[in-house]
Amino acid sequence: MKQTILILGANGQVGSEFFALHSAYQNDFDFIFFTKQQFDISSPHTLETFFAQQKITYCINCIAYTKVDKAEEEKDENWNSNAVGVGIIATICQSYGVKMIHLSTDYVFGGTATQPYVESSLTDPQNEYGRAKLEGEKLCLLNNPQSIVFRTSWVYSSFGNNFVKTMLRLMPEKETLQIVNDQLGSPTYARDIAHMVLQIIQTQEIERAWKNIFHFTNDGVISWYDFATAIKTKKNFTTQIQGIASKDYKTLAKRPAYSVLSKEKFQQTFSIPLQSWESSLDACLQLL
Repeated sequence: MKQTILILGANGQVGSEFFALHSAYQNDFDFIFFTKQQFDISSPHTLETFFAQQKITYCINCIAYTKVDKAEEEKDENWNSNAVGVGIIATICQSYGVKMIHLSTDYVFGGTATQPYVESSLTDPQNEYGRAKLEGEKLCLLNNPQSIVFRTSWVYSSFGNNFVKTMLRLMPEKETLQIVNDQLGSPTYARDIAHMVLQIIQTQEIERAWKNIFHFTNDGVISWYDFATAIKTKKNFTTQIQGIASKDYKTLAKRPAYSVLSKEKFQQTFSIPLQSWESSLDACLQLL
C-alpha cells in the first residue's frame, strides 16, 4: 500500500509547491491537502477526527503566520499559528503514530554572528515572529519524538507574496528602488524545500533523523541588494537600485543582520545536493 502524506497549509508558498509537485510522486504516495483555514487550532478535534479516519504516514506542517511586521501587533494570531498550533499538531500526530515534518526559520537567531549558524548555535530571536517560531520548534520536538524541524531562510516562490514577486511588480513601475544592503542570507526557492522533503522521506536516511533540527537553504550568501540586482539583470529591467542601511529602512520588526545557516549537518545526513540560489532563481523566474 502507498503511504499517505498530509500537507497542512496547502495554500501557502511551500504548501503550494507541494501541490504543484505531488503528481510526480503519486506512484509512491497518496496526498491529502489541508489549507490553513481548514485547520482551526481552536477546534483541534477536527484534525484529530480526520486522523482517526485516515491512515496518515507523514504530516508536513507548512502552516505559519508569516507577516513578520504585523506579528509585533497581532501577537495572539502569530503565537497561535507559529507556536501553540504546532504543539497541537505534534501531539495529535504522536497520538496516531504519524511522523511530522515542520518548517522553521533563520529568525530564531539574533543575527550577530560572523560565521554560519549551526543547529546548536545559541538562539536569540529579535522579534515576535522569531520568538513564536522558536517555541513552535520546541513544542514540535517535545510533543512528537518522530518529528524533524527544517530551518530555512528568505523563502520565495511563484506562489504567494515574497521578495521576488514584489521586485517583479515594482521594477517596471519605479525608476529607483532602495534595497537594504547590510543584511546577509541565503535566498531559498520554496520548490526546492518541497522537493527536498519528498526526497528524504523516500530514503532510509530519514530513520536516523527523527527528533532533530536541520538547516536547509539554497547555496550561497548574498544581501537583499544583491538579490534585487540579480533579478533586475536577469529580467533586463532599467530600474536604478540604491543600497541602503537597515537603520534607514524602518520596520516594526527587527531583522537579523546575518542569517546564514550552515548546511553541514544536513549534507552529512542526507545525500541530496544543494541548489545554488542563482540557479533556483532562474527556475522560478522561468515560471513567472
